[in-house]
Amino acid sequence: MSFFGRVLASVGVGSAKLDTVLDKSAYAQGEEIRGAVRLQGGNLEQRIDGIEVSVMTTYTREINDRPIQQTAVVARYRVADAVTVQPQERRELPFSIILPAGVPISIGSGQVWIKTVADIQAAVDPTDEDSIHVIPEAGRKAVLEAIEQIGFRLRKAETVYAPRLGGALAFVQEFEWIPSSGRYRGLLDELELTFVGSPNGEVRLLLQIDRRSSGLAGFFAEATDTDESFVRVTLTRRDLDGGVPHIAGVLQGIIDHYAH
Repeated sequence: MSFFGRVLASVGVGSAKLDTVLDKSAYAQGEEIRGAVRLQGGNLEQRIDGIEVSVMTTYTREINDRPIQQTAVVARYRVADAVTVQPQERRELPFSIILPAGVPISIGSGQVWIKTVADIQAAVDPTDEDSIHVIPEAGRKAVLEAIEQIGFRLRKAETVYAPRLGGALAFVQEFEWIPSSGRYRGLLDELELTFVGSPNGEVRLLLQIDRRSSGLAGFFAEATDTDESFVRVTLTRRDLDGGVPHIAGVLQGIIDHYAH
């Protein structure tokens, strides 16, 4: 290979390429993702110092009262160590990673993708990105179904900057519901739900219960935010084993307490 050819390879022309192939396109939070990185050698031998696979998402953060979209690395995994790829060689490197439980589910603005980067010295690192569809793990899925069962309709889901609630992550996913039928229609303006962790098989969440106000007292209540209640809820393994009807009853009892 001429000097000119090596220079071209260093800026990505004629260098090795990669393509990440996943075993499927939809995964539940906490599920294992299996796939393979397919390498295609370029015009010269190249050493790859390592390959990393990252779980990526975006969230909204307000900066100077303006909403800004930011990209976040949810988790990063090293799936291959140093490897040398010969000219035009084809190689497949299998891997398996765990999709973190805190990754946003694919509702509303929730976007998640897998980004693969190969580290090649003195060259433009080849990358690949693959979008995935994320479904809630069983406990969170049951909670969302229970909220619908007691008469709420999902209006919006958004991933937002909230480091105090996100734990190791800088963001949480908020679900905004409005009462569409049943006992809370006309009684509540909205219900906001945020999952704040699922340790030891439990599901922990934060509820923001927004009561509907009327008259002068209601005006002052809204102005001072006293028409809203923030409630932390822990659903135990026993609660979750009771299924959607039991969870709906637990949540309904909590909402009833703060709805008046």
